[in-house]
Amino acid sequence: KHQRQLVDGSIESTSSLDWPQHHPTNDTHFHFPPIPIDIMADEFDLHICCMGAGYVGGPTMAVIAAKCPKVRVCVVDLSQKQIDAWNSPDLPIYEPGLPEVVAQCLGKNLFFSTDIDAEIKKADIVFISVNTPTKTMGIGAGRAANVKNCELCARKIAEVSESDKIVVEKSTVPVRTAQAVRRVLDCNERGLKFQVLSNPEFLAEGTAIPDLMSPDRVLIGGVQTPEGIAAAEKLAGVYANWVPREQILTTNLWSSELSKLVANAFLAQRVSSINSISALCEATGANVSEVSRCVGMDDRIGKRFLNSSIGFGGSCFQKDILNLVYLCETYGLQECADYWNQVILMNNYQKKRFSEKMVSSMFNTVTGKKIAILGFAFKKDTGDVRETPSMFVVRDLVMEQAKVHVYDPQVKREDMWVEMNYTCNLSEETHPGVEAAVTTSTSAYDACDGAHALAVLTEWDEFKELDYQKIYQKMAKPAFVFDGRNILDHEALRKIGFEVHAIGKPDPNKFSDL
Repeated sequence: KHQRQLVDGSIESTSSLDWPQHHPTNDTHFHFPPIPIDIMADEFDLHICCMGAGYVGGPTMAVIAAKCPKVRVCVVDLSQKQIDAWNSPDLPIYEPGLPEVVAQCLGKNLFFSTDIDAEIKKADIVFISVNTPTKTMGIGAGRAANVKNCELCARKIAEVSESDKIVVEKSTVPVRTAQAVRRVLDCNERGLKFQVLSNPEFLAEGTAIPDLMSPDRVLIGGVQTPEGIAAAEKLAGVYANWVPREQILTTNLWSSELSKLVANAFLAQRVSSINSISALCEATGANVSEVSRCVGMDDRIGKRFLNSSIGFGGSCFQKDILNLVYLCETYGLQECADYWNQVILMNNYQKKRFSEKMVSSMFNTVTGKKIAILGFAFKKDTGDVRETPSMFVVRDLVMEQAKVHVYDPQVKREDMWVEMNYTCNLSEETHPGVEAAVTTSTSAYDACDGAHALAVLTEWDEFKELDYQKIYQKMAKPAFVFDGRNILDHEALRKIGFEVHAIGKPDPNKFSDL
């Protein structure tokens, strides 16, 4: 949404590569063997081009370059602004450890360019890593994925290629998208042969670099012909530079494409499952953290993704589940579609329930009251605001005429409003005066100064370390805390004087037998 990743033509190239080779911005350090300076372009064993310089393409290609010094990697994009940012110390995305990886390789075997045609021509392998958003109109609107960008990439590859290539789907796509890509590529006028592979990403924002450095698996799907199998093995050879061969899985194309959707659906399902139990806990006096710990100790279930919260966000979970729902409907599997759609409905319910809890707890009105929102990104250690649960809480509070003050250490106000407009249709044009109702603060203390309530909506570590005694003294009384991530010490806050409400935790004012 926020990064134009379409590739349908070329733009003049950029050469802004003269920035320091070491630019640590956090405490995460990664070390790689030095890349020999004397490696020139014609001495590389392999040339890789990645179409799309976003959250997936940039980090993935940077790690490939770091781990494969004899492979030349170039990331291309139509956006000159995006490419310039990758070629500068101020990278376009926030990801712990990423600046060090880019700095290690930039200008050696890692490049970022807008000269799309030239980079495709020289590439042996071309990755397609562009946005595939949910359709907003037409057939399947609100559920189906829009794969227009993937088709545009395929058409560009077919148009400019002068040699046979391996084309790799990195974008998350519906099952059988590779068939469309292959048909477009087969229509090239030079009689070139293309092998299409599926290589979905399984990284998580905030931990993308460790995920890429030590993946639990790499999945490569290809056509089960001698040529398809050989192409899959060639790509596997790239990853084998640092990933154990037994963790590189090869399947047919369709299993690979579907596996990505299913993986995200299963993870989101766990979040919605525990969130549904959080509502029951609040009603009965049970503690969702205790229930989660008990359930998670069963090794058949496991402990991960059982933390109750205001709901999941980000660019993947909702989009991929809706895509799965639409696929089921398309093939006449309505009961399957309804099953997976319930995961989305539960997530929406959790966000709405949190907003309603805030209003009802504050004497059924927040009109004119200052509310501090701590965290707007959809999770910690990222600046990504796509489908962030915080946005829906802010929207609900603004509609209730509250004065909302937002603090997030990585989110820019511009990005916040772009997402609010895109997803919630909330902007100055649709709701005059709305931007004045939302203040972006420079610190958590400024956001909370004089507030009637504070709500923790992103699990940033710094929120655990705040001086809540100091905050309490400057808030209106009674002072409310709404913990949407269950990261605070609720008993300590109550001793200070706060009225605390948390997801899935019993309210001591409601139950006398806890």
